[in-house]
Amino acid sequence: MQTDHAAPRRIVALLGTLALLFTLGASSATAQSVVGLTRIASGFDSPVFVTNAGDGSGRLFVVQQGGKIMIVKNGVTRPTPFLDISDLVSSGGEQGLLGLAFHPSYRTNGYFYVDFTGVTGATVIYRYQVSRTDPHVAIRSSAQKILIISQPYANHNGGMLAFGRDGDLYIGMGDGGSGGDPGNRAQSIGTMLGKILRINVNGSVGTRHYLIPAGNPYVGRAGLDEIWSIGLRNPWRFSFDRLNGDLWIADVGQDRYEEVDRSIAPSSGLSPGRNLNYGWRVMEGAHCYNPSTGCNRTGKVVPVVEYPHTQGCAITGGYVYRGRQVPAIYAHYVFADFCSGTIWMIPRTGGPKGVLFATSMSISSFGEDESGELYVVDHAGAIWKFTTR
Repeated sequence: MQTDHAAPRRIVALLGTLALLFTLGASSATAQSVVGLTRIASGFDSPVFVTNAGDGSGRLFVVQQGGKIMIVKNGVTRPTPFLDISDLVSSGGEQGLLGLAFHPSYRTNGYFYVDFTGVTGATVIYRYQVSRTDPHVAIRSSAQKILIISQPYANHNGGMLAFGRDGDLYIGMGDGGSGGDPGNRAQSIGTMLGKILRINVNGSVGTRHYLIPAGNPYVGRAGLDEIWSIGLRNPWRFSFDRLNGDLWIADVGQDRYEEVDRSIAPSSGLSPGRNLNYGWRVMEGAHCYNPSTGCNRTGKVVPVVEYPHTQGCAITGGYVYRGRQVPAIYAHYVFADFCSGTIWMIPRTGGPKGVLFATSMSISSFGEDESGELYVVDHAGAIWKFTTR
């Protein structure tokens, strides 16, 4: 996970419902509302993600960094893991089981995909299938290798997986680690590190169990065909706006700035983010990094928002809220900082950030249920839901 500069934090015990008054940013300066966080489940071991299967079951799937996926329904956690690959996972620090995405046709094919660091430290993406007789258990022997990407260092592994509206699988890859991207990998089109990748998992070519979408920017020219966009340091969490398809990326910074990048979905229906350069390591946020002054900003995406390390040290990306239960945050992108525990939001169209909560949590991720309701993951072991008091 994205623990750059972050030591594990001790959570202050919060019971029942936490409700805090917040004031929105300048774009909605007069709007005020009471928004709550309600704890729905706890007792997890270093949770790093929560999501749904899109199968109408109402279940939440909680990813534990050590290698287990647990199921929660109606606030009750099933004692048996949905999947346990702890023996395959190298866990600790920024390594572990980091990502989970269910196939858009999960109802019929039972496929889901995981992203983890293997025992050698490489990024591993596998496909698994759920049991046909028990929907609460995956078939471990169904594992099919999709991608294995070598990692030169133990940090900056990315880990996010998400299907876009085009049905393709998007993969977040960090720059390979160390500090300052010493190999300049994020700007290199000859490596998958420091990128967003896009692949079509609905087919195979020989021993490669995915296809290359024809619209990928480097198809037919120099550069790896899997690359979708470049210039990222550690895109720990990214998401697609479920209403319009916009791509939101929270990229963990180096020494000074954390950033949120946004790519608007084209009106033509194409996927957002194609062939974009988000700037790292030339830029950190909107500022020159290498070189420290006079850097070439041409063709590089400027963040929609950034914040300095006086406000935190490791950004955790979230979602544009499209649920119905908390209208005060509708059409706002919600995100947080792992170190400070602050939760912010900004309007979907951009603008200054407003504080939603100042918490004592080590916020490792956000997640959505099937209805678009929003959840926050505390790495100390609990899942909380956004509510209105």
